[in-house]
Amino acid sequence: MMPKKALIVWGGWDGHEPEQVAHIFKQTLEEEQFQVEVSNTLESYADAEKLKSLDLIVPHWTMGTIPKEYVHHISEAIQSGVGVAGCHGGMCDAFRNNVDWQFITGGNWVAHPGNDGVDYTVQIKHSSSSLLEGIEDFNVCSEQYYLHVDPAVEVLATTRFPIIEGPHSTNKAVDMPVVWTKRWGLGRVFYCSLGHQANIVAMPEVTTIMRRGFLWAAEGKERYSRLYTEKKETYTGMGDSQ
Repeated sequence: MMPKKALIVWGGWDGHEPEQVAHIFKQTLEEEQFQVEVSNTLESYADAEKLKSLDLIVPHWTMGTIPKEYVHHISEAIQSGVGVAGCHGGMCDAFRNNVDWQFITGGNWVAHPGNDGVDYTVQIKHSSSSLLEGIEDFNVCSEQYYLHVDPAVEVLATTRFPIIEGPHSTNKAVDMPVVWTKRWGLGRVFYCSLGHQANIVAMPEVTTIMRRGFLWAAEGKERYSRLYTEKKETYTGMGDSQ
């Protein structure tokens, strides 16, 4: 069996330690027998056909701008079955002026009250997905992301706001999504809002969540291809029998 192929593209704001996080992601994927390419240029998204040949795209690029045609290439690749999975601002605080990117990923960052160093709990949700099965609620001391979230996502973990007082505190308490999945065409989308810096990504709970997210997202293409082949063979067999 050929190894699955993954592309990690890192860059943007240095405060998120994108190079260090990309190294952790590369190691995680290689432990799962992926063939991994790591890039620090958005030009890696210029070749639309190459993107479609992948099993997984891992974006880790905070803020910045991206040519619209690159987002179109990524969108087309995911729609064809390629998975996308990422974390924190590297996926959902990227390319703030590109609403197509936000539509694909399922949400966008708007605030982190208290900034870094907030103590909060990540609560694992019961849902139709078994992706986080066996992971218990856990505490984090980091940024607590407040996001605007696509109602189409399936939420797998949440955190409670408010913890830090602010203008948002006069609203009722809300459970903000931390981990979610969604579909984009035939492709699978996975996101985790944890990961402000490499030490948070390296937490055992976060590493496990990201590993499972990578595998789930990357399996979509193979599953689609298998179902497509089986359906094609069924139709061909019906034609032969007539």
